Amino acid sequence: MLKEYAAKIGDSSDAMLISIRGLKGKDTTKLRVGLRKKNIKVTVIRNSLAKSAFKGTGLENLGTLLEGPSALAYGASVVETAREIVAMLKDFPGIELKGAVLDGNLFKGDAGVKELSKFPTKAEAQAQVVTLIVSPGRKLLASIKGPGSTVGGIIKAIETKLEKGEAIAKV
Repeated sequence: MLKEYAAKIGDSSDAMLISIRGLKGKDTTKLRVGLRKKNIKVTVIRNSLAKSAFKGTGLENLGTLLEGPSALAYGASVVETAREIVAMLKDFPGIELKGAVLDGNLFKGDAGVKELSKFPTKAEAQAQVVTLIVSPGRKLLASIKGPGSTVGGIIKAIETKLEKGEAIAKV
């Protein structure tokens, strides 16, 4: 079973721990199908085996939260997983948020997972960094281009009036 856990989890170093004990069978199926559409897998795990399987991996910190019925949610980024499951709480209030691990940092309980769900994903963080890097250049370009386009507009207006044979007013 340890090999099976290792094969399912693969090299995931980020995952979320939940309890779906409070859900009825139909709701569990709906939850799994909804998450599967987002490339998030849910695996019910045995605590003692999971603790052994997590040793020496990025998921080792989750071992402290393995009490009672537990299921591991993994596959997509743990931030996206947290967002999806937190959003599903209104439809499935029986889900218990036990915690999550992101880059070795443990987010405990309901509050920790909800905090994690507000983090930017890797792609969002990269986009924010690119925006910060490009922003000063855009502002500089606008400052340089502004006066030039004003002069260009005046010249274009003079050209249009001259082509129509109109007189240009002296300033």
